[in-house]
Amino acid sequence: MNKPVELIIFDWDGTLFDSVSQIVSSLKFAAQQFNQPLTAEAAQSIIGLGLPEVAQVLFPNVPELHHEILQSYSDHYVENSTDDVWFKGVAELLLDLKNHNIKLAVATGKSRRGLDRVLAQTQSLGIFDVTRAASETKSKPDPLMLAEILRVTGVKAEHAIMVGDTSYDLEMAQNIVMPSIGVSYGVHTVDVLAQFDPIAIVNDVGDLHRFLLQHIRLKEAG
Repeated sequence: MNKPVELIIFDWDGTLFDSVSQIVSSLKFAAQQFNQPLTAEAAQSIIGLGLPEVAQVLFPNVPELHHEILQSYSDHYVENSTDDVWFKGVAELLLDLKNHNIKLAVATGKSRRGLDRVLAQTQSLGIFDVTRAASETKSKPDPLMLAEILRVTGVKAEHAIMVGDTSYDLEMAQNIVMPSIGVSYGVHTVDVLAQFDPIAIVNDVGDLHRFLLQHIRLKEAG
């Protein structure tokens, strides 16, 4: 990628926020309440999708229970996720990017209510120029939420980077011809992420920070 970077869009769970294990635990809890089989691997595989899509993938045979299962999941997650925090180095990364006048955004499979709750929990609402949740647009990998973010910020896709830990994030970026970076410390493996031609796959937040700064310096030099 040799275009100057103006906007960086982050996925939330598994990319900025260390919440994957609690999401899996809450999904398994909800499934058990309604006698639905669910493995940890299956629960983890759908992180990144919007909640209606999660229910469709994990519980296709009981559509009449989707609303109740999702409510049980949400209640359990809220009650048990108070210790979820940003990955080490995320706060420093975001503040450094802001200091370089880079626009920041969030594109997440969370509901708006859930996103607003964790933005308040991390006191980070003011850091992001715009946020999009799956409940107010289309779920990943549809690129609509990225298109909406680009429209609000006035940035072209080639001057933005999508950062995420799942195939849904990188496929969404690919669908709108936006460069992407995969992070291997979240949900999907390097092999899965590599299928969507990211400009890089990084192993931790420190590597992500260093890689992004390289492209910011390109903008400043230009």
